[in-house]
Amino acid sequence: MLLFTPGPTPVPESVRQAMATPTLHHRTPEFEAIFKEARERLLKLFGMDECVMIASSGTGAMQACMLNLCKTKALTVNAGKFGERFGKIADAMGRDKVELSYEWNTPCSVTDVENALHENADIDAIFIQVCESAGGLRHPVEAIAKRAKEINPDIMIVADGITAVGVEPIDVSNIDALVTGSQKALMLPPGLAMIGLSNAAVEKIGSGTDYYFNIATEIKKQQQNTTAWTAATTLIIGLNAIFDAIDEEGIDALYANTAARAAATQAALEAIGFSMYPQTPAPSMSTVFDEDAEPIRKLLKTKYGVNMAGGQDHLKGKIFRINQMGLIPVYESAWVVNAIELALADLGRRAFDGTASRVFNETYFKKSN
Repeated sequence: MLLFTPGPTPVPESVRQAMATPTLHHRTPEFEAIFKEARERLLKLFGMDECVMIASSGTGAMQACMLNLCKTKALTVNAGKFGERFGKIADAMGRDKVELSYEWNTPCSVTDVENALHENADIDAIFIQVCESAGGLRHPVEAIAKRAKEINPDIMIVADGITAVGVEPIDVSNIDALVTGSQKALMLPPGLAMIGLSNAAVEKIGSGTDYYFNIATEIKKQQQNTTAWTAATTLIIGLNAIFDAIDEEGIDALYANTAARAAATQAALEAIGFSMYPQTPAPSMSTVFDEDAEPIRKLLKTKYGVNMAGGQDHLKGKIFRINQMGLIPVYESAWVVNAIELALADLGRRAFDGTASRVFNETYFKKSN
């Protein structure tokens, strides 16, 4: 079975082997050396001033950012389940918030953010997804962050990069916290959350707040190559192994290959009659809108050995999402679009003529050369 859901992604064999080595105690010089290496490589990936690793899902890192970086009022952007989640975290914590809501295929407007900030001078943090994976949407995060900082240089910009870090270059010039999780482009099992931080964010965090999710406590400990609480030792060992695999290709080559596979998949799907769902697609996934998406997904899984994700809430049964994150062999992506065309033929929707594979190959090799 080919796992092509946009998280969790497949764990490469080299990473599984690394994580299968004997368990290390987290308070030992041996693990401190492993942690130091992972931290240095993670800082390079983020391109930021500081970073922390937390034994939790990405949602834990989202909550940690809300706890530590929003003191008065949050501006949350809701264009899907994960933007909605930032709002729910604010509500659960009793934080005042202003929410900008959009259809799940519609990116946030810089003008809407401007207006919200002018109308709510007490907003001290913005929470937004780089990629809203509920629909595969790419928000103009960099432009929003730049304009927000022009209006209020002290505002904190928190970006959920869970389905963006390791997928594409992200301009972090005006971003204060960038969140990611282990089970996406970093191709690890779930359970490790990571946050890149600016110096301004570290300053605002100060002595921190909360207990487990006190980022200040983690910064202090992790600068000493340990963690405040029990470290996710196996996942951190795996993190170094995936960095080894990425280094073999090079991060720029990974970004270029991901973009080429995404463009080729989109072109192939459009060539066989599909419409892409988001107005501004993220390269991390290819999201197709189809009123009869479920029969296609079912056939792909049961007959062609491809497992991909569907939609949620009002999009249930109307979209399918094809992962592009991670070190994916191009022949697997080519097989996926071919299998989709075969499934359409099985359903009597179009005759199979190899269009998807041909367009995929033409587009991929044009984009990758």
